[in-house]
Amino acid sequence: MKFVKEIPLTNEKKESDVGKLFEEELNRYKQEQEEALDLNSSVDQWFDPVPRQFLAKDKDSTTLLFGGLTMAHDYLVEGGLKGLGYNVQHLDCPDNDSLRFGKEYGNRGQCNPTYFTVGNLIKHLKHLRYVEGKTKEEIVRNYLFITSGSCGPCRFGTYVTEYRKALRDAGFDGFRVLLFQQQSGLKQATGEEAALKLDSAFFITFLKTILIGDILNAIGYRIRPYEVEEGATNAAIERCKTILYDALSQRKGIFPALYRCRKVLRAVKVDRTLVKPKVSIIGEFWAMTTEGDGNYQLQKFLEEEGAEVEVQSITAWILFLIWEGLHDTKERMRLKKADSQSKGLEGKNPHKRLRMLKLADRTVRVLFQTYAKAIGLKGYHLPDMDEIAQTAKEYYDNNVRGGEGHMEVGKLILNTKKRKVNMTISVKPFGCMPSSGVSDGVQSLITEIHPEAIFLPIETTGDGAVNVYSRIQMMLFKAKQAAQKEFNEALANKGVTIDKLKEMSKDKITHPLQTSRHFVACTAANIVHDTNDRLHRMTFRRTKEKAETM
Repeated sequence: MKFVKEIPLTNEKKESDVGKLFEEELNRYKQEQEEALDLNSSVDQWFDPVPRQFLAKDKDSTTLLFGGLTMAHDYLVEGGLKGLGYNVQHLDCPDNDSLRFGKEYGNRGQCNPTYFTVGNLIKHLKHLRYVEGKTKEEIVRNYLFITSGSCGPCRFGTYVTEYRKALRDAGFDGFRVLLFQQQSGLKQATGEEAALKLDSAFFITFLKTILIGDILNAIGYRIRPYEVEEGATNAAIERCKTILYDALSQRKGIFPALYRCRKVLRAVKVDRTLVKPKVSIIGEFWAMTTEGDGNYQLQKFLEEEGAEVEVQSITAWILFLIWEGLHDTKERMRLKKADSQSKGLEGKNPHKRLRMLKLADRTVRVLFQTYAKAIGLKGYHLPDMDEIAQTAKEYYDNNVRGGEGHMEVGKLILNTKKRKVNMTISVKPFGCMPSSGVSDGVQSLITEIHPEAIFLPIETTGDGAVNVYSRIQMMLFKAKQAAQKEFNEALANKGVTIDKLKEMSKDKITHPLQTSRHFVACTAANIVHDTNDRLHRMTFRRTKEKAETM
């Protein structure tokens, strides 16, 4: 089918005339099609207005609501922001009631975190209105919710739209939802001074609370499985959270608070000769981070079933974002010409950007280890992002983004090759595009290459907990066997009995903050290896000293 009329050509017509006629015919055809499709008419595009203003004059009368991390993080972030002069309140951990509110007021077909987080906000506002007796106008005027924005294949980027729709349908039309990426820091669209100042003090305080929250969680998961007195670890952690909260909210020195926490934690009695499988939880960020019904209280269930849980830190996610910046900058430096996209290098100094990102990575790691040393967390290593990327590169392109990207693949391979854990669980919401594509696709190849890997992908929907627990128990049985095998082999190879082990290494077995060097996944087996090696080194040293004195 011809879309232009045939242009008659004669010998007298010059080549330029032919081109001009052809261009005129193309423009005529374009105009006809635009008129036929009504493309030239003026149409007002749909716009969903939502108030986002949080002005300095409203700072004293407005309470900032937020949530979505672990309970320790949310509590400490509240303390940190109060120290900066804000009225802050963190939301409770989302539960099944939050899911019910989310499904009632949210759109259909949303992913699990959307229902839980949106519903959790609605649940809290309903409590303010019907239990505390506040009017809708008071709530809209005196409260606002802060969340973060995102993009890419994850639907997390559309959460804020869900908040608007649900709030409107729940009777809180006009309630303010602020996104970090939509804030200008000092000025807003009105030109008036913004109350929420995303300056260096804000980000330093926020980073501090994230690092300390990760450290506190890591200590808790290390000690809790081996506690002699049930509940002693949780009591100590709660005491530490209160100490740190007071220091942050009152702008006091953080190190004295960390040292006080260290004394509290040292009082917990443990027995690390208990043989427990170590289970790593990876997957979609929200699903693996939440500690409530959003992931069937997975961490608590695993510990009740006799496992030691290894959770992913939020610090690792920060390091991953820094690594992405380094990787993308290096890739763009190879282009023939600098591009002008949002992450482009046009008009920028790429070498300076690389130096700044490397400095950021180094700063985060140094701060983390400094705080960890003060509170007593020993032998904890933040992930090497280059190693993870290189490990996963063969199976998952480092340039494919969304969710945790290649990290899930790299973590599973390293967990298996380096015998970091006995079992790996990948948890994600039902229908999560980035994580489901990895866990249900690429990871099946990884488990074929490494058949010794005990790997279980699970999806959360808010219901079906019994089925999920059953699947975990079946795989956990294999992990328990693997851990027991590591322990038995360690005892046999080192020629040590359990009684002898307790006698030789009482400090590492009973001291809650002591740790052993890594040999295998099982903590009890590592104590056997470490104690025996330490004994051999002491014997060799004494023999050498004796020989030198003769």
